[in-house]
Amino acid sequence: MARNNPTKVSYRALLVLALVAVGGYALDQISKALVVRAMTEGETARVLGDVLQLHFIRNPGAAFSFATGLTWVFSLIAAGVVVFVVWFAPRIRSSLWAIVFGLLLGGVLGNLTDRLFREPSFGLGHVVDFIYTPWMMPAIYNIADSCIVVSMVLFMLLTLRGIGLDGRRTPASDQDVQPALSTAPASSAPARSAPVDGPAHLTTSN
Repeated sequence: MARNNPTKVSYRALLVLALVAVGGYALDQISKALVVRAMTEGETARVLGDVLQLHFIRNPGAAFSFATGLTWVFSLIAAGVVVFVVWFAPRIRSSLWAIVFGLLLGGVLGNLTDRLFREPSFGLGHVVDFIYTPWMMPAIYNIADSCIVVSMVLFMLLTLRGIGLDGRRTPASDQDVQPALSTAPASSAPARSAPVDGPAHLTTSN
């Protein structure tokens, strides 16, 4: 059976990737702008009690406030991820994989924008975090972080299910598995048996 041309570009997948990336990026930046405008740094607002809170902080580190002293390193890593996704995108021909990389691109771009253009300086800007779910984790995060995490979860699920970039499930083996036959091989030579056609020789005593 003929296989798809690996160099063929799926414009549908590219469109899905772009829409997901733009949607995630826009939602992240709009939510951050609203938080910065409506709240003061360090302020907490309970939305759903202890289930969901808004707690405004500025994070100089990675996602979920990790490694706060390496802002410039994460700026470089984020820029590299963006370049990789843009370069890799034409190879994607599955809408599911397009969603994965769209979420990743939108999330990385959201936090990279903060690091490039927010205070204190270019490339060292602090990311706006505001989502706090103490029942789930002690860290404070944002929409961009959520996009990145969801993309990683989807990545693992698609990989475990063996779904390729073209949307097809990769077979576990190239050969079909056939049931084993339980019959024993026949002998090449027939088994010898005692002759039964002739009369039996009897020995008598006088």
